[in-house]
Amino acid sequence: MKIQTLFGSLEELERKEQLRKEGKLGFIDRMKDAVTKTRDNLSDRIEEIVAFNKDIDANTLDDLEASLIGADLGSTTTHEILSALRERATYKQIDDVYELKRLLKEQISEILARSDGAPPRQVQDEPMVILVVGVNGTGKTTTIGKLAALLRGQGRSVLLCAADTFRAAAIEQLEIWGQRTGVEVIKTKPGGDPSAVLFDALTAAKARNVDYVIVDTAGRLHTKTNLMAELEKMKRTAQRIVSNAPHEVLLVMDATTGQNGLQQARQFTQSAGATGIVLTKLDGTAKGGVVVAISRELGLPVRYVGIGEKQGDLIPFNANEFAESLFR
Repeated sequence: MKIQTLFGSLEELERKEQLRKEGKLGFIDRMKDAVTKTRDNLSDRIEEIVAFNKDIDANTLDDLEASLIGADLGSTTTHEILSALRERATYKQIDDVYELKRLLKEQISEILARSDGAPPRQVQDEPMVILVVGVNGTGKTTTIGKLAALLRGQGRSVLLCAADTFRAAAIEQLEIWGQRTGVEVIKTKPGGDPSAVLFDALTAAKARNVDYVIVDTAGRLHTKTNLMAELEKMKRTAQRIVSNAPHEVLLVMDATTGQNGLQQARQFTQSAGATGIVLTKLDGTAKGGVVVAISRELGLPVRYVGIGEKQGDLIPFNANEFAESLFR
């Protein structure tokens, strides 16, 4: 009975497990799986708080504040969410825990939607150029491989550009992903000129009518002035070959670093001109609320989330589905 109450019927569990093995699990179910740790932690705490306080009032929200911050929504985001609910709580307009969760979902969806901004620029008759930036260790190159697999699965042609010539084995790592996904990698020798290999990749992509060029860049810190200058040089090179390139600059962030990665991300946003975020390792943390904090603080849309180690474990982000997944 407990298993049925908390997780659904055994038949449903078995059906989901079979779909997972076959790679046919829907996006909403995959998102729910990814934030299981966060959802269990957050939902349990909310139910405990409401059970203890009985009435949902200002005291309940005060107790709830620590739980939201513990889920890594951050103090500023948490304050905004709870401020919107305090008047309702004061006048006893939140009837029960289900209503409280519904209102929390609404607030989280609203914050995420506010950062959605414009979708990636679409191009015609030229490759769409995506620069991928981020600090080494966040899963940047792996994300590129997964993104290539995702686009290939949509019937798009893809070319990878190994422009991270500074990190040892970066080119080899990208080549492995190229072999896995059936995508060609344009490369140069280690220590070579990143802008030169980008020139070659974009020239080849135009000649072959390729849909997407995904560019791996050196993992750089904002203090590395020479590397940031190299990125600017790459952008100028891209614009000479493909109009308005790059069309998207994706900043890869590790969800497990939580609030600690925000300052670094701010610098990337300013220096690299990031237009969207890819949040990796979401399945590895009980603090998935960091998605909301990052989106709010940086004012950037989350484009994709990494939810596992497999090739297909990168999914397009949906604000409503994410908010729904955070609560049970």
